[in-house]
Amino acid sequence: MKLEICSLTKQYKDKTAVNNVSCNIYPGVWGLLGANGAGKTTLMRMIAGIMKPTSGRILYDGIEISILNEAYRNIFGYLPQEFGFYPEFTVTDYLKYIAALKGLTKNNTKVKIDELLQILTLTEVRKKKISKLSGGMKRRVGIAQALLNDPEVLILDEPTSGLDPGERVRFRNLISEFAKNRIVLISTHIVSDVEYIATCNTIMKDGQIISKGTTEELVKSVEGKVWNSIIQPKQLLKYEKQSCIVNIKNEEDGNISIRYLSNTPYIPNSKSSDPKLEDLYLWLFPQDYTRKENF
Repeated sequence: MKLEICSLTKQYKDKTAVNNVSCNIYPGVWGLLGANGAGKTTLMRMIAGIMKPTSGRILYDGIEISILNEAYRNIFGYLPQEFGFYPEFTVTDYLKYIAALKGLTKNNTKVKIDELLQILTLTEVRKKKISKLSGGMKRRVGIAQALLNDPEVLILDEPTSGLDPGERVRFRNLISEFAKNRIVLISTHIVSDVEYIATCNTIMKDGQIISKGTTEELVKSVEGKVWNSIIQPKQLLKYEKQSCIVNIKNEEDGNISIRYLSNTPYIPNSKSSDPKLEDLYLWLFPQDYTRKENF
């Protein structure tokens, strides 16, 4: 089982959204990381077969997906950033509708829907209209429809948007188990979604893949650039202007612990810290920096 992306390019009138991307994807969880506008969604829409590339090819087990056509759709699951539904659909009605589109039998449909509703803790809202659900519940319905046909290739675009921390943990456990002998590609800028479960992470920037590897391999590029230090509160504003402070924590003695990214430890009494995937992400995309409250 292999998904091949060969010299893929998507050109709009005045912008190249995806620029000559090539990558071979094998069974397991693959994280696609990048800031908003990096080209992730465009790439995933082309892999899903709902957007034609300007040039390049996508092959599944050696055959172009455009030739496979319906055979590819039958083994494919896709969760876009925003999935559409009729306002009057209940959760069950919507999943039955999608199951019919995917060619599931009546018996298989009932079994699969019951199973997914239980796994995704949606059983109690199965008769509710999707339009009345919270954002997190709607997202879980979207995940359910992507899994209905037990796909060999599963593409998830920002799947945990709107999910609370507990739901994110359950999602990661579900996907990690599901990915055995299947290809799962997750596009996200929430690094924790893929940090520990990804077989491989691919990083996109300005429409190109700039780095690829396991979490352990990727974080090596920021070794020696992650530091911890203790500062006084009045010093925080000064140091925020000089570096990317990724975590702060108020200490009992009134001082502040900070974790920051820098080529050199310019803050007094700094100590080197083991890098995480989030550190690499913020090193590459400092505009996405968000201050954290705790380490």
